[in-house]
Amino acid sequence: MVSSKILKPKGVQANELEEEVAKALVDIEGAQGSELKADLRDFQFTSAKEIVCVGGKQNKNAIVLFIPFRVWREAKKIVGRLVRELEKKFQKKHVIIVANRTILDKNFRRKGIAVRPRNRTLTAVHESILDDVVAPTEIVGKRTRICADGSKLLRISLDKKDKEGAEEKLHVFSAVYRQLTNKEASFDFK
Repeated sequence: MVSSKILKPKGVQANELEEEVAKALVDIEGAQGSELKADLRDFQFTSAKEIVCVGGKQNKNAIVLFIPFRVWREAKKIVGRLVRELEKKFQKKHVIIVANRTILDKNFRRKGIAVRPRNRTLTAVHESILDDVVAPTEIVGKRTRICADGSKLLRISLDKKDKEGAEEKLHVFSAVYRQLTNKEASFDFK
């Protein structure tokens, strides 16, 4: 039952963290009175990764769950509740759910595709990853600050209504976004 939550290619074994997350998902699905039971029936993830997050009041690491893009459309509805339940299971870690997306480079025609879709460009995928990382909080503003030395810093303003739930996770958002995209970002509430 646990292995049905992990979607891996044949012959690839799940690591210890992925087994732990799959067990937690099965526990949440099987809990009495769980409102997520029907939604988690078809939920699967491809991999899980632990990211070290330094800063904030508590030095908690983050678990990033990567889920297939075809599952993401349905999972987007339950991300907030699922993250809260998983954080209860992993008390010393933050949980972030991100969809697997494909970036097509400029020589995409070799792969037999006539037109590169806009949602497969590097910029569009990084924007989508940013939305996934801060979910279920909404982004209300973005600014790019270019320093004199040429480095860029993305300043993201989040919705004030989610301040009490996401304030301790701001450094986690920065660390995860930096790890996934190699871009610096700072998050605040305006």
